[in-house]
Amino acid sequence: MSTDVVERLARNAVHLLPEGGLAEKLRQGRPLRVKLGIDVTSPDIHVGRAIPLQRMRAFQDEGHIGVLIVGDYTTRIGDPSGRSAERPLLSGEDIDRNAKTYVEQAMIVLDPDRTEVRFNGEWLAGLDFAEILRLTRTTTVSQILERDDFAKRYSSGRPISVSELLYPLMQAYDSVAIEADVELGGTDQLYNLLAGRTVMEAYGLAPQVVLTTPLLLSWDGAKMSSSVGNNIPLTAAPEEQFGRTMRIPDEMLPDWWRLVAEQDVPEGDPLEAKLELARFIVRRSHGEAAAADAEAHFTRVVREGTAPDDVPQLALPEDDPVHLPALIAAGFGLSTSDARRMIAQGGVKLDGAVVHELDVSRDGLGGALLQVGKRRFARLDGRS
Repeated sequence: MSTDVVERLARNAVHLLPEGGLAEKLRQGRPLRVKLGIDVTSPDIHVGRAIPLQRMRAFQDEGHIGVLIVGDYTTRIGDPSGRSAERPLLSGEDIDRNAKTYVEQAMIVLDPDRTEVRFNGEWLAGLDFAEILRLTRTTTVSQILERDDFAKRYSSGRPISVSELLYPLMQAYDSVAIEADVELGGTDQLYNLLAGRTVMEAYGLAPQVVLTTPLLLSWDGAKMSSSVGNNIPLTAAPEEQFGRTMRIPDEMLPDWWRLVAEQDVPEGDPLEAKLELARFIVRRSHGEAAAADAEAHFTRVVREGTAPDDVPQLALPEDDPVHLPALIAAGFGLSTSDARRMIAQGGVKLDGAVVHELDVSRDGLGGALLQVGKRRFARLDGRS
């Protein structure tokens, strides 16, 4: 087996275990079943969470089968990886809605013709108590408590539910159910992925190879989070994707290029490197024309400071004076506290002039251009 193939498949990998295991699997000369499990805890897949998907696509391009497991059942427990407390549970409606959007978003990166989509409720929901007990016998309590996040919570006296202890076993059983050859995941999933090897062997199957990918930090240096908003969703509007990419600090560009574009950062002007990365991210999700339009929008609105051509209308309330934080929250989907903060920081303008007041006279606001931040605009409509 060519070492070049292994290197392509394992590009950017942090862990590839066991040593030589992937080459041994490839020498079998058959399409491998490459597993990636995703719990549907939020409605978006962002560019950071897409990095394991990119590894799956690399396997697909070599003729292998990607098995995308939607954790509709395990999401009901909550993955404890990296958690200092039990994860809040979602409703069944939220899980079903997120699951549908996840599959659609994943296909932005994956080859649909070589992707097998499975929901782990298919097999986990049908396990009876005797089968669950058989699964628990594959692992000891001491092994589970060696896990870093569990060990910290246990030593500090914080609670750990039995369902959380079962989570890695249930994720491992997914590998048994689909007979995985390789499992992909972030570095925070290493314990769960190794548990898959242990459980597969206990069920008489050849253990899977484990491949982990690095964590991509956001422009603020923190872990990407849909709830915080420091991410770039794969299905965000082209202008939003482009603008958020341009927020990446110059010193973070090498990591972003290596992990997202899977290339070395271009030499020369960091601004041009950032623009090209933004083009790549938009082009992947929306196509070449959308990338060009998004760049033109960024140049016009952010770099030149002019409003876009298609500014939406925002109805003024009847109240006088108008409470700007409430108006901004209603018009742009922000919280009133975020709106107040932006006003305090000088990030809100009316007809190009910075506004510092929270309450503004309604008289004369009709037809004014409201700008919130660099990329949000609305034309105020004062008609009753």
